[in-house]
Amino acid sequence: MFGDHDSFYGNDSLLAEVDDIEKKYLQDKNTDIKVAGEIIIGNQSGIHQKKQDNFSNSENMVVLKADKEDAFQMNENDPVDSSQELTESTLDDLPSSQLLYFEKMGELSSGSRMSPVSERRNKCVNFSLHKIRSPSFCPDTEHRNRPTDFSSESKCDLFKTESLKDHLKSAMTGNAKAQTLQVSKTKQLKEAVLSEEICVARKTIESSSVDIGPFYGLPSKVKDLFRQFRGIETLYEWQHDCLMLESLQQRKNLIYSLPTSGGKTLVAEIIILQELLCRQKDVLMILPYVAIVQEKVRGLSSFGIELDFLVEEYAGSKGRFPPIKRRIKKSLYIATIEKGHALVNSLIETERIDDLGLVVVDELHMLGEGSRGATLEITLAKILYTSKNTQIIGMSATLNNVGDLQKFLQAEYYTNNFRPVELKEYVKIRDSIYAVDNKTENGFTFSRLLNFKYSSNLEKADPDHIIALVTEVIPKYSCLIFCPTKKNCENVASMLCKYLKKEFRAHREKEKQDLIKNLENIGNGSVCPILKQTIPFGIAYHHSGLTNDERKSIEEAYSTGVLCLVACTATLAAGVNLPARRVILRAPYVANDFLKKNQYKQMIGRAGRAGIDSAGESILIVQEKDKHLVQDLVNSPLENCYSSLLLELTKGMQSLLLSLVGLKIAVTHEEVNNFMCSTLLGIQQHLLSKEKSLTEIIKDGLENLIEKGLLKGRICEKDHNSKCTLTITPLGKATYKGSIDLAYCNLLYRELKKGLEGLILESNLHLLYLATPYDMTSNCSPDWMIYLKQFNQLSAAEQKVVDIVGVPESFITKKASGQAIRKNVDSAVVNRLYLTFVLYTLLKETNIWSVSEKFNMSRGYVQNLLNSAASFASCVLHFSEELEEFWVYKALLTELTKKLTYCVKTELIPLMEVAGVLEARAKQLYNAGYKTLAHLANANPETLVKMIEHLSRRQAKQIVSSAKMLLSEKAEALQEEVEELLKVPTDIPGTC
Repeated sequence: MFGDHDSFYGNDSLLAEVDDIEKKYLQDKNTDIKVAGEIIIGNQSGIHQKKQDNFSNSENMVVLKADKEDAFQMNENDPVDSSQELTESTLDDLPSSQLLYFEKMGELSSGSRMSPVSERRNKCVNFSLHKIRSPSFCPDTEHRNRPTDFSSESKCDLFKTESLKDHLKSAMTGNAKAQTLQVSKTKQLKEAVLSEEICVARKTIESSSVDIGPFYGLPSKVKDLFRQFRGIETLYEWQHDCLMLESLQQRKNLIYSLPTSGGKTLVAEIIILQELLCRQKDVLMILPYVAIVQEKVRGLSSFGIELDFLVEEYAGSKGRFPPIKRRIKKSLYIATIEKGHALVNSLIETERIDDLGLVVVDELHMLGEGSRGATLEITLAKILYTSKNTQIIGMSATLNNVGDLQKFLQAEYYTNNFRPVELKEYVKIRDSIYAVDNKTENGFTFSRLLNFKYSSNLEKADPDHIIALVTEVIPKYSCLIFCPTKKNCENVASMLCKYLKKEFRAHREKEKQDLIKNLENIGNGSVCPILKQTIPFGIAYHHSGLTNDERKSIEEAYSTGVLCLVACTATLAAGVNLPARRVILRAPYVANDFLKKNQYKQMIGRAGRAGIDSAGESILIVQEKDKHLVQDLVNSPLENCYSSLLLELTKGMQSLLLSLVGLKIAVTHEEVNNFMCSTLLGIQQHLLSKEKSLTEIIKDGLENLIEKGLLKGRICEKDHNSKCTLTITPLGKATYKGSIDLAYCNLLYRELKKGLEGLILESNLHLLYLATPYDMTSNCSPDWMIYLKQFNQLSAAEQKVVDIVGVPESFITKKASGQAIRKNVDSAVVNRLYLTFVLYTLLKETNIWSVSEKFNMSRGYVQNLLNSAASFASCVLHFSEELEEFWVYKALLTELTKKLTYCVKTELIPLMEVAGVLEARAKQLYNAGYKTLAHLANANPETLVKMIEHLSRRQAKQIVSSAKMLLSEKAEALQEEVEELLKVPTDIPGTC
């Protein structure tokens, strides 16, 4: 390793020889060194700064190799008289720190004159080295502000400490500790250049300069990646204007709204990258639906493979929040509203909320939509109240009462009517098509008659002329049909296939067959008969009755043009970005409710594909009886956005009050009042009924929490400004830590307490009942024959569990046989136990398809139950951790949560942790020999594509990249644990 030397340290060593040569060299050049000392002072701190944020330990190994090889080249020859230069190939491979080191050595040997080495080096690295002539890495603020006025004596001392010997010794020691990763030196040089661009961009973005760098304050590398992976050459004019807003430069909060498909997300991504790279703060991106989170994670993950160390963390798809710490040590969290709220609570509690530099909220209008809206409002209000440094960016489709949201978020507002593709709105009544025209009295202008010959049979099968509307665009163009119900989606898809011409089957036939095979793999050999019938025609349905894997496969097939038509429910409009040439609304209803204006806008906003179509069309099918309602719909303004805190009392107002005290954000009546006035509800309190003021509502809420035993203290009747302090009880702390709905917290406590008296652990049935979510019981309608059959299959101990929870065998038997029931049994308990049976069967069989058939439930419902149970089990675990009496549940629920989260055989769990790997894919990988995380992290993507059926190159790269990141995270967690164990305590007795 050290050539002819026994070691790198000692009298007879490599460093000893280097030291002798260097001393002789320095004696000859003493004068020049004094002159050059000043130059080195300004740069060595950047070169030798310990544990650079932008370079991993692996770089120490690269530096060592270059130091050692090139030290010999410099010392084996006369440094002054030599005509032999470092070869171009050698210099090409050098990391930036080495190039800088030799630059300084070159300056020492020649004073102001450029050495041959420098000349050659300049030819080799041209502009790259020019960019990193100042410190190669972005120093932190403390380092940047450090005084540089040293005395000449200190300059000499500093220079001596940075001798070649010390430089080599430091690098070798670092290498001994470093992970033995193989990293290309050329890549290291490129990263150093990129690091310098980040440094420059950060300085620029922090200054008040109008010039914001090569790409909105970001390295030019980012611009190249947007071009490469998104095909984005230039930004829209509105995007440029928005990014150049003075309010953004000053880091003020901002709300911006545009029509759907206007390109809002790209602006958010650029702002996110500015925060991560230039300001080096964590970022939280809150999205309204799990489907959007997963889509965003997939999109950014594939983009992030090439970004390398620019963006580090994509949390959400697997529910993991701990950041993956790599070079820049900053994380992007992508989360649903609920998980985002949990993260913010954690940051406030650990006093790390100021680490969160930016929060981006998509679909800001969700503030007005039920419990999720209430949770989002609570999250944003807490951030605004506890951190003065966190910037909030809210994006939304066009808003109506934006003034209220501006006051709430203390934000500037930007809006634009831009759409990249023109949207033409139409309404169909009988066989006539009318254009939506706000200028006319009734809002409609006649456009054309449908040109399609219907037979009497076809007219009966398709009275709404859907076949005529879709055949005008498919299969050449894409089409979405929004239907009021799930069953209607399936019926429409099935009906279309019966009457379409056979020529439709020939379009991309092989790819359709591959899709069906992929769905069979997902369903363990089963595939929905309707999809099997419709896919050959390029048609499918999409709703919550499908599993996540099935929906993802259908979305990808539609995006790539294999499917040309999808019949879907309204959730697709807000959940997934699937644009179409034509969007058809089957009826102006969502289930039994008439369409709201914002729902209508969401659906028709999917029409028009940027870069593909010159125009998009929406057609709303209307019955004569609904004509006047539709006229009001298309001509009315958007609905106002109102706070949901009062509507969702236990999940909203009371949960907020409890956590305010628990997190010590507000602990007196006065402080709570002050906080509540800063919420959206506080801004809109003039809209409250005259019966109760906001202050009275707060007082009632706090008293209710005290009555429930969640808070301690008293509310002073006479003086609201009293300093009476409220404190949280152990039960209250457990409730807010576990994110338990206040409607169920006392019930959960009683059931866990009862479980301690006789928890049956022969199987996990009893524990599973405790982890079955309460909020799904009201929508459950048991099939009593199936209920009885499942009960009869239980062991004696398991049947005892049924009796303990309060469902007698006689009750199930009588229900199944249709007999009258005299004894009252709690229907919520009965329904909850039925759902427990579903979960119990699912954990044993790990097959959603077979379980859905056994219980006569849709696959999507079973999967939703599983996901909810995994989430609730985690909540109950956190609840139990805060109450010492429930210590026994901690270990039991930890294991159960993992089983519910993955619901696969134990050997597949390590593979399921990888983003982009679900059960069907995990089985394929395991059967192909990829059985561990290390196998995937070290896999060749090209080999994966060949071995794993239906795996694309992009998916393979994503899997390998995700596995590497996860492995790195686990290794670093262990390393941090080692460092913590080896840390010398500062309070050792007897020490100074």
